[in-house]
Amino acid sequence: MIRIAHSPDADDAFMFYALTEGLIDTRGLEFENILEDIESLNKRALEGVYELTAISFHVFAYVQNRYTLLTAGASIGDGYGPIVVSKKPLRSLKSIKIAIPGRFTSAYLALKLYEQDFEEVFAPFDKILELVINQVVDAGVLIHEAQLSYEDMGLFKVVDLGEWWKSKTGLVLPLGANAARRDLGLELIKTLDELLRESINYALSHRDLALNFSRAYAREIKFNKEKLDRFVGMYVNRWSLECSSELRASVREFLNMGASLGIVPSVNGPIFFDEELDAAG
Repeated sequence: MIRIAHSPDADDAFMFYALTEGLIDTRGLEFENILEDIESLNKRALEGVYELTAISFHVFAYVQNRYTLLTAGASIGDGYGPIVVSKKPLRSLKSIKIAIPGRFTSAYLALKLYEQDFEEVFAPFDKILELVINQVVDAGVLIHEAQLSYEDMGLFKVVDLGEWWKSKTGLVLPLGANAARRDLGLELIKTLDELLRESINYALSHRDLALNFSRAYAREIKFNKEKLDRFVGMYVNRWSLECSSELRASVREFLNMGASLGIVPSVNGPIFFDEELDAAG
């Protein structure tokens, strides 16, 4: 039995729809589906709990000896990403109090690359809007669906970190990945990678069915089909299917920049499992 852990969000549900619903051939493998928010999964990865788990690219720097990344299922911000919002217009994030959806999220690393001088307030991702609206904090970093709904609540965008990253580096912003525990062995990991890619392809080919399934995991945009479709499309797309040289370069640059500032440990070895497979001959 292989435990598949991912967040209870519409985009992850969309990706794993065919696999968890038994709509593709699992090649004799049996799976247990586990749902936890992304920061909880990041912390579980530090302990090596699950065989296959969604993680933030940020945390890979801390679990690189225990996990390797699949080439399928990446969530990438192509000129967009986590958004820093405030109750009133802000010109700078320097020295203010900012709510962040987790110490090991890619949103946190991206924010630290953008601005190092601020007061961190770690909070569950689904509580950040409330903290900003009630002015418990000066600003908050939004991930998931809140990126599409904050304007309806009268909040102001300070910076889109994916947009900033693209302007700074010319690269996409790596946010989420799927990691396999190394003790599974590279051949089994390769099979899991292929199954996840098949699951994503199935969902993209049966979009309406997969979106209806994903709706149960949506929050702010549950009843807005257009926004649900848009949100899923932001994070389940060609980047989720093809681990291109651009995607690999963006991940390496993201982690290297974090390491150069002393935010994360250095990552010197392979990041994706196929790099190890090629090296093994």
